[in-house]
Amino acid sequence: MQAIEKLLLENKAWAQEKVNEDPTFFKRLENVQKPEFLWIGCSDSRVPANEITNTVPGEIFVHRNIANLVVEDDVNCLSVLEYAVVHLKVKHVIVCGHYNCGGVKAAMTDQSFGIIDKWIIGIKELYEEHRKEIDALENEADRVNLMVEHNVRKQVLNLAKTDTIQKIWAREERPHIHGWVYGLKDGHIKQIFSLAPPVKKLNYQIV
Repeated sequence: MQAIEKLLLENKAWAQEKVNEDPTFFKRLENVQKPEFLWIGCSDSRVPANEITNTVPGEIFVHRNIANLVVEDDVNCLSVLEYAVVHLKVKHVIVCGHYNCGGVKAAMTDQSFGIIDKWIIGIKELYEEHRKEIDALENEADRVNLMVEHNVRKQVLNLAKTDTIQKIWAREERPHIHGWVYGLKDGHIKQIFSLAPPVKKLNYQIV
């Protein structure tokens, strides 16, 4: 059996299992989409958003790219953000990186990876900002993992600066933005950084 055929068979088995567990499962998903979370994660195949958070289809709106970046001219990511925040009205946006990230690791070297070099240029610049701190660590894995955390923080800040987030924050007290890192070794998620919508000041008039 070819690998692609196996995927199709597994899909049928999964769909049947869901119907056996809950006959209305697909009907609910077909008619409504009201996720509470937007997940911006790495494309790494070992970090599936639903599986590592033990959620079901319909609960997390997902965008993934190499090294979980939020880039100011990436229309793909910004379109997903706009749809999730403005139309789906998600309450939380999560940027989730993972330790031992290949994209981050590549950005910390002088090696060329073709077109990927243009995508990770921002991580290279971020590495230069923190190079003294990172290179002081003796272990290469520790250096990469610290850089992963710095990258997640940076992407959270990039998110907060987008027009979509700034406009919605001016009107509503959502979404909260979270920076997480997933551990490939143990499957645990570490909370790194978070930003809450600015608290709106009420104007009182003394009569």
